[in-house]
This record gives sequence, C-alpha cells and structure tokens, in this order.
Amino acid sequence: MGRLTIGEVAARSGVAASALRFYEERGLISSQRADSNQRRYAPDVLRRVAFIRIAQRVGLSLEEIGAALSTLPDARTPNKRDWERLAQLWKPRIQDQISVLTRLHDQLGACIGCGCLSLRTCALNNPHDAAAKLGTGPRYLLGDNPSDV
Repeated sequence: MGRLTIGEVAARSGVAASALRFYEERGLISSQRADSNQRRYAPDVLRRVAFIRIAQRVGLSLEEIGAALSTLPDARTPNKRDWERLAQLWKPRIQDQISVLTRLHDQLGACIGCGCLSLRTCALNNPHDAAAKLGTGPRYLLGDNPSDV
C-alpha cells in the first residue's frame, strides 16, 4: 500500500481533514510532501489516528496523548509491545476516570437539579466554599469528603 492523501486518511479514519492538519501541527502524526506539495501519509498513520481518537474518548488530553506518542519509535511502525506499554501507563488514569464516572452515575439523580430539601445531605453543598481547599471543580462528586476540609 502506498502513501495516503489527507482525503483518504480522513475517509478511512472518520476524522476531518482539518483535525488531521491540527494533529500534525501538534506533532501527533506526520506526513511527507509530494512534488505537488500535498500531504502524503504512511498507512500506519491510521493506527495513530485511531489511537488518538480512543484516547480522547476516554478523557485523555492531547498533551497526554502527545507525550505517549512521543515515546513510540519514529523509524518503525509501533508493534504490539509498544502499544501494550502505553496501555499499562494509562490504566491507572483510566481507572480513576471510571471511578469518577461511577460516582457521578450513582449520584446523578440525587445531585443535579434535585431540589433537595436538606442541604446537610446534598453532595453539592459547600458552605463558605470550604471545598476550594481541596482543589477545583465539584470536589465532593469527584470523591473528596466534606470531612476532608
């Protein structure tokens, strides 16, 4: 299989050409220029794009994705061992994400627009912004405990 045009990569990966150019600007993927100055991609770019999409889907930032991809070899197509190493690095991060989503799932009906009658039992109640000491965002929904303040 020869080099792919940006349109072919977009069609096969389901990622817009503008996103592919953005990924390239960020150093997540690379191309070579044809004599006509058009981008040409090696077929293995499809694996990298799929990897980027899945990593984004589980909540990883482009910075995290870029750092991981920068550890892959430039001179060869990443092999199974390369991908497994990245997966091991990300398992704790993904497990944390699962834990947050599970807590949100379990408390969603009771916390979002609930109109609860007791602020003592409300997971969003934050008198005097005490939870700010724990960090940003909805600290109690993220797993912090009001007694931690």
